[in-house]
Amino acid sequence: MNFARALFTVSGLTIVSRVGGFIRDTLTAVFLGAGAESDAFFVAQRLPNLFRSLFAEGAFSAAFVPLYTSESEKNGDEAAQKFAGEALGVLIGFLTPFTILIIAAMPWVIEIIAPGFQKEPDKFVLAVKYSRITFPYLLLISITALQTGVLNAHGRFGPGAAAPVALNIVMVAALLIANVMKWPIGTALAWGTTISGAVQAGWLALSCWRARLVIPLVRPHLSGMTRRLFRQIGPGAVGAGAAQINLLLTTILASILPTGAVSYLYYADRLNQLPLGIVGIAVATTLLPILSRYEAHGDTNAVRHYVSRAVEFCIALGLPSAIGLGVAAQPIVQTLFEHGAFTHADTIETAKALMAYSLGIPAFLLVKVFASRFFARHDTRTPVKIAMISMAVNVGSAIVLMNLIGHVGMALATSIATWTNAIQLFLILRRQGESLIDDSLKKSLPRFLLAGLGMAILTFFLTQGIANWFDTSRLIVKGASLSLLIGAASLGYGVLLQITGAVDFGSLLKRFKA
Repeated sequence: MNFARALFTVSGLTIVSRVGGFIRDTLTAVFLGAGAESDAFFVAQRLPNLFRSLFAEGAFSAAFVPLYTSESEKNGDEAAQKFAGEALGVLIGFLTPFTILIIAAMPWVIEIIAPGFQKEPDKFVLAVKYSRITFPYLLLISITALQTGVLNAHGRFGPGAAAPVALNIVMVAALLIANVMKWPIGTALAWGTTISGAVQAGWLALSCWRARLVIPLVRPHLSGMTRRLFRQIGPGAVGAGAAQINLLLTTILASILPTGAVSYLYYADRLNQLPLGIVGIAVATTLLPILSRYEAHGDTNAVRHYVSRAVEFCIALGLPSAIGLGVAAQPIVQTLFEHGAFTHADTIETAKALMAYSLGIPAFLLVKVFASRFFARHDTRTPVKIAMISMAVNVGSAIVLMNLIGHVGMALATSIATWTNAIQLFLILRRQGESLIDDSLKKSLPRFLLAGLGMAILTFFLTQGIANWFDTSRLIVKGASLSLLIGAASLGYGVLLQITGAVDFGSLLKRFKA
């Protein structure tokens, strides 16, 4: 299993997905702007995404992949597929009635996750309506997550990484069709979400069939392996889904603020998710199966090597991402979203939130690496303890900061909580005797920081110098200006990496190979 090829495969497909996501979000901003309808839809979208992160892509993958890999190594692929079938049966057996229950109780659920909406009855009704349409997405994407885990465990990372592309295609189609047919945009987006879940599940089923890894559907029952799996999912739900839980808590508090706050945070978070998706998801997706396999063999040197390379990868790409999104927040938002119903005032407020979110990017990526180390050892309890602390920090910081700087304070609180999570995971691993940083990383880390400082200075002056170029209403001018800004800043960072010796581009790929 080639770590570099797997990383770049997942990252490349994630880039395609994120480009589609930007098209979707730009059209959403044009048609919905930042008002009551958009606030209602974003809350409705947050709910299934939260449970998806907790029960499916986050906790389920964190618990399932190491167990599936271990079963495959010890008893063969046939036994592993039987385990996957048992897990699928229990997953469907649990989530089907859970989905029906939440849909029926949706008005009470919305009162909990968006209490401020009760002051605006129309927005509350829309949130309930949209949430009932989108919530079945949880069941569909959970099936997708299981299929992705099986494929990833066998080194087939492409299909799972490509699945989110389908979501964006369906959502963009829903937006365009609704605009032409004069249908309610929010309703179209809600249906598009659920339909995209069905498309993704179908795509992964086809991919498993092609790989001869079809998962048998077994009558729901708790065997020894499935009992162990779902015991680990409980704590893993909070550990792996800490970021989504923090975002939900932010949504709850933001609903109390004036109309638009939920939307500002949503649009800012969508931009923030670009590096988190391209780098963070790629690292978590590829690192966990690799660490699980070497952990099963007791090869601690290989484990240390891959953890160090993953940290290096996260710092090399996460640091410039944080700098770029933070320093150039306003021109980025102006270019992507300031069209149609999305005003310049919306741009300013969204850019402020983006600057606050960007501070947590490196920490989020490091959490992915450190948490994977625990999950590979079947330890889902330690990350949950740390996640609980970080959530308490998030809530406490948000309550204090929102009274000082509004929605920006809640974005900043999320970054503070994420750094709390990363630092504590690192310190616990160190106390447990884990050697997470090899000699190569010790040499390159300060050089990355020096190159990042140089890039921050360069990006600041570039942004100030061409700020007036983004005041036009012509998208092509904005796009060209932003491309020039990103290109110049990226080139400068690359030159600084070479000058400081942080990266030798001639041997970069070799350093990520086993």
